[in-house]
Amino acid sequence: MITILGPTACGKTALAVKVAAMTGGEIISADSRQVYRGMDIGTGKDLSEYIVDGKAIPYHLIDIEDAGQKYNLFRFQKDFNAAYEDITRRGVLPILCGGTGLYMEAVLKGYALSPVEQDEKLRKKLSTRTLDELKELLSRLKARNGSAMHNITDVDTVSRAVRAIEIEFHNLKHPLDTRSMPAVNSLIVGLDVDREVRRERITARLKARLQEGMVEEVSGLLKNNGVTKED
Repeated sequence: MITILGPTACGKTALAVKVAAMTGGEIISADSRQVYRGMDIGTGKDLSEYIVDGKAIPYHLIDIEDAGQKYNLFRFQKDFNAAYEDITRRGVLPILCGGTGLYMEAVLKGYALSPVEQDEKLRKKLSTRTLDELKELLSRLKARNGSAMHNITDVDTVSRAVRAIEIEFHNLKHPLDTRSMPAVNSLIVGLDVDREVRRERITARLKARLQEGMVEEVSGLLKNNGVTKED
């Protein structure tokens, strides 16, 4: 497998498509927002990029869930493995492109995960904690479990930190070896561009998306798809 990663607006998708076109490969998206149907402009799917010389480049894990529904790391890992096994079984090169750092780490390092239900009592208990306090608690729990710390950007909100803590409390009661997944061997290609160039690209991208109807897209989701502002 080839993995292409990097910060926003560095050209990951464009490179992944070129590599897929050259090798006959198929792309597996590792973007936690592009899994949702109807969230096209805001998440920057840019599906037209997946066409080269009139030929569509196959992609996976885009538009697989309704907007407003819950999608998480555990589900991504399962969906990735299903796509990966399908692609490799056919003798095709999988190209992982993203996106969401924690999603990529989960498959590249073989994170041991399980479907953890929400613990309302725990959530209520944590509701008064600050983000810094939650991060400290998460760090202690991970030390006890012997598990790797999430990327900082993946616990940068209270809700994400609470969810991570919820999972670690669950892991205290469930041995990791019963939930292990094989790590995936991959050539990893990291992209980067100058910060000012990225800033200009992000600004131009935002303006373009607003002109393309991003506000109307969000309004439509809120009005017709049962999506709430909290989602």
